[in-house]
Amino acid sequence: MVKNQKEMTFVEHLDELRSRLIVCLASVLALSAAVWFFSKEILDFITRDIPKVYFTAVTEAFGVRIKISMWGGLIAGVPVILYQAWQFVVPGLLERESKAAFGVIFFGTFFFAAGGAFCFTVVLPVAIQFLLSFQTEKLAPIITVGDYVGFVAFMIFAFGAVFELPVVAFFLGKLGLVDAPMLASGRRWAVVIILVVAAAVTPTPDLFSQIALAVPLYFLYEISIWVVRLTGRKP
Repeated sequence: MVKNQKEMTFVEHLDELRSRLIVCLASVLALSAAVWFFSKEILDFITRDIPKVYFTAVTEAFGVRIKISMWGGLIAGVPVILYQAWQFVVPGLLERESKAAFGVIFFGTFFFAAGGAFCFTVVLPVAIQFLLSFQTEKLAPIITVGDYVGFVAFMIFAFGAVFELPVVAFFLGKLGLVDAPMLASGRRWAVVIILVVAAAVTPTPDLFSQIALAVPLYFLYEISIWVVRLTGRKP
């Protein structure tokens, strides 16, 4: 049976979307304030592979602490964002399907964390070593803390986001927008898209970094096919 709920107008949908975006923003800001108290330790941790980083403006050292707090709040707020996104699409689902919120939050957080950890432990060390290998006797790197933190945070968030592929497939399958045969028949196109995404997200042109992202993404695509086959909306 379809969940008992009055039909919503387009304006009401927009109003609900705004409310949920406000909740997401408030959660991220609150978590960012909490992360601030650990920003120094986080900075020391993410710069452990760099001998020394510099700041070139009076406010940069303070600003990078704020940047770490905001990125940390955004990453820590992934469960809240996933929950709000799920609740937004729940009215279009069956009642038994709407109870899958816990699984969405758990697996969404798991895949995001796995992508971020994979980036930080596997891809970033190789990427940084590759980029720094271009220094010469006359060309020496001066790595500013603001640029470095922004680079690391973007990479971690980007990898975490692309690792959400099975969760996105679960969403689309529940809404009836994709099914397992459609995804299975689109493997060739998926490989091309995965290679393009890997080339766009990885910061270096070396083959290792791109393969390091493309291979797990393809496995996640295969997982997505099984997820949709098992949980997708039946005709």
